[in-house]
Amino acid sequence: MHAAYAPFVPAAYASLRAQTYPRWRWLVQIDGVNDTAVRTALAVTGALTDERVQVESNRAMAGPAVTRNIALARAEAPLLQNLDADDQLEPNALELLVAAMRRHPEAGYAVGHARDLLPDGTLREHPLPLSPGIQRRGALSDEWLSDPEHYRLPVHPAGAMWRRPLVVELGGWTALLGMEDTGLLMAASAAAEGVLVDAPILRYRKHPRQRSLRTGRSKFAGGGGRIFR
Repeated sequence: MHAAYAPFVPAAYASLRAQTYPRWRWLVQIDGVNDTAVRTALAVTGALTDERVQVESNRAMAGPAVTRNIALARAEAPLLQNLDADDQLEPNALELLVAAMRRHPEAGYAVGHARDLLPDGTLREHPLPLSPGIQRRGALSDEWLSDPEHYRLPVHPAGAMWRRPLVVELGGWTALLGMEDTGLLMAASAAAEGVLVDAPILRYRKHPRQRSLRTGRSKFAGGGGRIFR
């Protein structure tokens, strides 16, 4: 979370309270020097008095990868689910992903469909190029690299559930501008099998303030490629 996304916090928290899987804990990590806006939004929703919610602040602007990794270090559960402050989980997301991970103990991650949440509240579907079920090692990266002109992701990395040991082994979210979750997903695909659930899992909010738009329009050159083959 960070201050610009404070208005979206109530919807993110509501999506957690609506989960059909009850055994969740929310590790909120606030990015930025000033955490007042986010803490105020959490207080208004009642999240600060929810014993399942634990809030910490960076007290510095560190960016999404570092912020997620700080939360990773706080986590103790064997399964991790990322939720950015401007997104929402579908009501049965955790139940479906946990069940998939239990059915396939060899899988290092599980992911489902993501639907765009548009400013008018409508949801936009995206067909996936992969069949549901177990994804062999390298399947996601192979599909991603199949169109080097566009590098279209076969699944949305923001809605993935992870086995914590795998994420730690891979070094967490990667130091790639605007591609920190893509980097982790590709590394996970290379290192372990995954499982694709044939159901919507994530509502990915599209809005003018989202970071992915800003990094996509940046003039970052970097002195080298961000994509390694």
